[in-house]
Amino acid sequence: MTDELAESGQEQSAESAANAQSAPSEARERHAELAELLDEANWRYYVLDSPTVSDAEYDGWMREIRALEERHPDLRTPDSPTQRVGAPISSDFPEVTHLQRMESLDNAFSQEDLAAWQARAQRLIEADPGPYLCELKIDGLAVALVYEKGRLVRGATRGNGRTGEDVTPNVRTLRDVPQRLTGDDVPDLVEVRGEVFLPVKGFEQLNEQLMDAGKAPFANPRNSAAGSLRMKDPRITAQRPLRMIVHGVGKWEGTTPPATQSEMYERLASFGLPVSDRYKVVETLDEVREFVEYYNDHRHDPEYEIDGVVVKVDRVPIQRQLGSTSRAPRWAIAYKYPPQEVNTRLLDIQVGVGRTGRVTPFGVMKPVVVSGSTVERATLHNASEVKRKGVLIGDMVVLRKAGDVIPEIVGPVVDLRQGDEREFVMPTHCPECGTELAYEREGDADLRCPNARSCPAQLRERIFFAAGRNAFDIDGLGYVAATALTQPLPPQEPPVRTEADLFDLTIDKLLPIRSVVRDADTGLPKTDPETGEPKVVSFFANMSGEPSKHAELILQQLEEKKDQPLWRVLVALTIRHIGPPTARALADEFRSIDAIAKASEEELAAVEGIGPRVAATIKEWFEVDWHREIIDRWRAAGVRMADESAADEGPRPLEGLTFVVTGTLADFSRDEASEAIAGQGGKVTSSVSKKTSFLVVGDNPGSKYDKAVKAGVPILNEEGFHTLLREGPDAARAAAVTPEE
Repeated sequence: MTDELAESGQEQSAESAANAQSAPSEARERHAELAELLDEANWRYYVLDSPTVSDAEYDGWMREIRALEERHPDLRTPDSPTQRVGAPISSDFPEVTHLQRMESLDNAFSQEDLAAWQARAQRLIEADPGPYLCELKIDGLAVALVYEKGRLVRGATRGNGRTGEDVTPNVRTLRDVPQRLTGDDVPDLVEVRGEVFLPVKGFEQLNEQLMDAGKAPFANPRNSAAGSLRMKDPRITAQRPLRMIVHGVGKWEGTTPPATQSEMYERLASFGLPVSDRYKVVETLDEVREFVEYYNDHRHDPEYEIDGVVVKVDRVPIQRQLGSTSRAPRWAIAYKYPPQEVNTRLLDIQVGVGRTGRVTPFGVMKPVVVSGSTVERATLHNASEVKRKGVLIGDMVVLRKAGDVIPEIVGPVVDLRQGDEREFVMPTHCPECGTELAYEREGDADLRCPNARSCPAQLRERIFFAAGRNAFDIDGLGYVAATALTQPLPPQEPPVRTEADLFDLTIDKLLPIRSVVRDADTGLPKTDPETGEPKVVSFFANMSGEPSKHAELILQQLEEKKDQPLWRVLVALTIRHIGPPTARALADEFRSIDAIAKASEEELAAVEGIGPRVAATIKEWFEVDWHREIIDRWRAAGVRMADESAADEGPRPLEGLTFVVTGTLADFSRDEASEAIAGQGGKVTSSVSKKTSFLVVGDNPGSKYDKAVKAGVPILNEEGFHTLLREGPDAARAAAVTPEE
């Protein structure tokens, strides 16, 4: 559980506090209410390892109680939640007193907060406090280890900062924690502080084991780590893949401690203690911001979960000069990222139908803000996943944005069940066409609607997909338009009953259409918040009944996109397992749709990335009569069904070379860059390896750049990429940036 950034008023002088007016009764009542809420939250989070409120909600309460204390300083008493660190001590373990107080950290939630922290430190010492050490804030359990004469004698949780729980037998089971320190300059006595955590993969495996055993899963890795370290039987702790990273020291006796935080980490590592490999020392606040922003974009790169970045003054003498407040050091601050996990109520579980007929359960929740956006729906993948996660309709659930993009229900908060929750029952028939659901193949995890041709949901999704950026790339034909074309309101008949109708659209067919607006994630109708009625739109005609600009744009794009390369046509056909990479491979090998249709399974399977199973799927697709009708009618409408033959095409200087494109290029979209490479015979893949010929990088290249550097792959910036396309690979190699440079 986190604490809020201490405002400058927290250090208000005793004189001003004495002169402040006594708090009115309503302020005292609200302060008492908030204190009780925070104490209960602390107890559940730190002691029971079963949080019932999200970090965001807790932080909101803490901000409110701090604001009350700023307005009414007489409310700020020693037992206020703002003046305490951590939580009460569990009675399950003996209490121990830390050799030095384990402090909490003040938090920053914006760049302005970060600048204010630096400015306060600068005022106190009348100089720039830098350089700064930046490190990841691991979402784990704070632990202190005590070594005497190099031997581990105690491991304890932080507790309330002064006393913690003695968990020494359990700490000894952690493979990262040495029983004896190594080296010639080991202190006679040293207390090191760090974070015990469960790697994300280990957390997922642990929850699977718990649910297989009929037990409730942990809500998140932090609480699974806390629960695992507090097992009464150390043998159980030993079975769980707990890890630890050390990030500080308390007491140090017998040798001279290092003069900087970064040197401290080097010394601790030399003792055999686990330290992070992701910290960095920088000189300026701008460089601190760059580190913060980088890991905001790459927060899923580490093997553990992080919730921010800790920034510390690197020089230990300056740390001593800055000192601490009643609960936190002035020389360090935690920059907190927007919450990725929040709690909300699961109101219902419904199902949606995708373009391949796959029926996917999704949760309908009380709207909640997570990672900066409001979320009210999240996928649950399939019926077995609902059961595996152990969620019931009516549960309070933990919601997370996977990769900061896709909302995902992590699991239930079992302690908050009220008894009226109910299990989800997977429907037996398609919710949109009524066809009985079935598994396509024995052993499949997903139920599907077998009515592929006529199911309105599948057709809607396929039209939307065919118009997407990886297929025909038709501007204006988004989800609402796809819905209107396939599911107009009566009495209008749908102008698109199958993909074959797509390139036969005319203004006359578009003008009468009115349609219900549907949610792009679930396919369910959206409703007007005031009336509760479905939202209806008619955007193919303007107010006077004339064709709208939107309608004209769609028809113009349909005409222009008929000349897309073969691989895009293959993607648009929605053949199962055929995405852009495999579509490119098929187009490169066979050059025409007819050649692909005539190829044997063995010939198809021989294409790189295809294999026997996908080859069988391709053959099955071309054997369906209404699939062949799509190709015939698109061809009749002028859609290109073949690429140039090898005899007609120009030189292919990039033949045999493999490329990865990453970052944002000024002159090319990612697809345009890939097509430019493929047009000269090169192959574009999604991951860097030693077999990669070149990495093409734009702005913000991310982890692929680092992998290329480690693998010794030549790196082309945008200028080098132009050189490649204009002058060929030899000239590009001369312009490339290599790891040695």
